[in-house]
Amino acid sequence: MYQKYSQITFDLAAAVTAIVLTFPKRVLNRIQTNKIHQNNTTNKKVLFTSHTANFQKFNHPFMKWFKQQGYEVHYASMGEEPIKHADKSYKVSFNRSPYSLDNVRAYRPLKKIINDQRYEIIHTHTPMGSVVTRLSAKKARKKYGTKVIYTAHGFHFFKGAPLQNWLMFYPTEKLMARYTDTLITINEEDYLLASKKFRTTTEYVPGVGVDSNKFGKALPKSKRTAIKHAIGLKANDRVILYVAELSLRKRQLWLIESLKDLIQQDKSIHLMLTGMDSLNGQCEELAKELKIQDNVHILGYRNDIPDLMAIADISVSTSSQEGLPVGIMESMFMGIPVIATDCRGNRDLIQDGQNGYLVDLDDQTSFATKIQQLFNSTSDSNNLVKNGTTFIQQFSLKSILEYMRSIYGLDAFQNNIATTVSPTKQPKTLNPVLSFYAELPTKNTATTNRVRKPRGK
Repeated sequence: MYQKYSQITFDLAAAVTAIVLTFPKRVLNRIQTNKIHQNNTTNKKVLFTSHTANFQKFNHPFMKWFKQQGYEVHYASMGEEPIKHADKSYKVSFNRSPYSLDNVRAYRPLKKIINDQRYEIIHTHTPMGSVVTRLSAKKARKKYGTKVIYTAHGFHFFKGAPLQNWLMFYPTEKLMARYTDTLITINEEDYLLASKKFRTTTEYVPGVGVDSNKFGKALPKSKRTAIKHAIGLKANDRVILYVAELSLRKRQLWLIESLKDLIQQDKSIHLMLTGMDSLNGQCEELAKELKIQDNVHILGYRNDIPDLMAIADISVSTSSQEGLPVGIMESMFMGIPVIATDCRGNRDLIQDGQNGYLVDLDDQTSFATKIQQLFNSTSDSNNLVKNGTTFIQQFSLKSILEYMRSIYGLDAFQNNIATTVSPTKQPKTLNPVLSFYAELPTKNTATTNRVRKPRGK
């Protein structure tokens, strides 16, 4: 028996040797060439995409971070402004509207870029930009092992959203999840939905991070007075600030109506609105109609938000829904009391009466009353600021970088950031504000203990 199996082994070895010796030389050369090419390929590449180039500001810390690790960083967008911190940028015909043929036209050129560049990681943002990107990267995921990550900055389908949103965006995102390696959600409601309904690894990350080097520094009184004068305000004027794109979703028109009586009674109260105007002048028209135009300041898109926050007495958000509002986080870092509508995203950051005030979406009277309360009570304002400043530290850019290091799956990052980033303690609940206040002995409200879902399960 032993001799029989020995003979079989010998015959197999002889056959393999014969095949190798008679293998066409050109095929062997091709295999050897491919091996050499693979060994020489040390240029790691990462691609960021978003339908608008303006979104790049949220990616800058991560783009610079990748470059420090030796990656070549590329960016694809509609290209309406120059891309910073990128080795290469591509202009692709993304469009915000799901009905636009520009997104169809964007598919082939983006697919060619992705297949030619063979990225190790693609991180995509914004709904339509991410749909085109994930479809374009289907081949690269299978052939080159490209990892595709999508950050959802607030799904368009949510509790209370119009039926049209659910009919259009929910099936689309559910289908696109099949072409996504990791789906990042930034609020509790989105995470719970995606982790149950979508076939992909779903992660929770609390936002894009706030740079404490830019926000959180107080300005001297002389500088604050100079900023006020530049806008047309007096030194003692009281300022309400809303940092957001002027849009129906952000509801600046609702806010102006809410403040009408308050401003008419006290002309020292001023409202500053910053952001691109998608309402095409409707805010100015409404302010004139209500005869408060001198107290409503439409400042447009600004690059000096920390300076504007330094002169603000109250920060507000009247949105109907949010992902995780950066403006509220930045305001807390700056030590400004916050009043916001009770909606998805806002309620992930604010515990009513603890680190801010939440007001029902349709209650304009209560919104104005809370503003008047903060103007009249220094102790209430100071209490909100104290709690908000403590709570918001978990949303620092350093903490978010640590979250993302794990999701990118790049262990080499660990040594590089170990001296600057402390390991982030995972919240006991997915909602960070509930996690934070659940630990306070004075808090009696019961909360549901939802633990972060392990990756890939």
